[in-house]
Amino acid sequence: MTATLPNPDKDALKRVGAKVRKRLAADPLAYKVETDVAEIFAVGDFLSPGECERLCHMIDAVAEPSKLFETPYSEGFRTSYSGDLDPTDPFVIGISRRIDDFMGIPAHLGESIQGQRYSVGQEFKPHNDWFYTDQPYWESESKRGGQRCWTAMAFLNTVEEGGETHFTEVGIKIAPTPGALLVWNNALPDGTPNEGTIHAGTPVIRGTKYVITKWYRTRKWT
Repeated sequence: MTATLPNPDKDALKRVGAKVRKRLAADPLAYKVETDVAEIFAVGDFLSPGECERLCHMIDAVAEPSKLFETPYSEGFRTSYSGDLDPTDPFVIGISRRIDDFMGIPAHLGESIQGQRYSVGQEFKPHNDWFYTDQPYWESESKRGGQRCWTAMAFLNTVEEGGETHFTEVGIKIAPTPGALLVWNNALPDGTPNEGTIHAGTPVIRGTKYVITKWYRTRKWT
């Protein structure tokens, strides 16, 4: 389906993908998930326990019902609470720069870090992070930085039960591990958006789940 959509950022997706792939492959701390369906990497202890705790408090201060480009919160597709962390806060700036450096992506391509909180029963059903270029929202997103290329997500706490990140096409579920950073390429090596990156935040059964997410664009994000 994605192969038939306009893909004005294809060359940029291919270029950024190759750059990050090379960097992560050379990083001994970056573990590559064994799959041919998508490019997924992880690194443990990216954030310290103290940093995770502080980020959880910051999420609590800004969390509101999560929104989507197409599906309203009331339809139950994404039932978490979320909010952007203050991009001028020195602590947030430091975390953001560390993610940039790990990925090898220029800071100006990164969106503001978003924090998400999932309580019991809350979830984010299977979705992708890249944009459908045939939808009305693409006109504004194209001007704001273009297509999303890579996603970086860090787990902040232990969840008693549930709350895994489920890559449905890959067939793996990743349980929240405090401090771990998970990153993936939203495109194939040729620059085509990869449907293999469809993923879900499974319902929390017991406890609360906190994560931060940073998305990267193909052009300067504004």
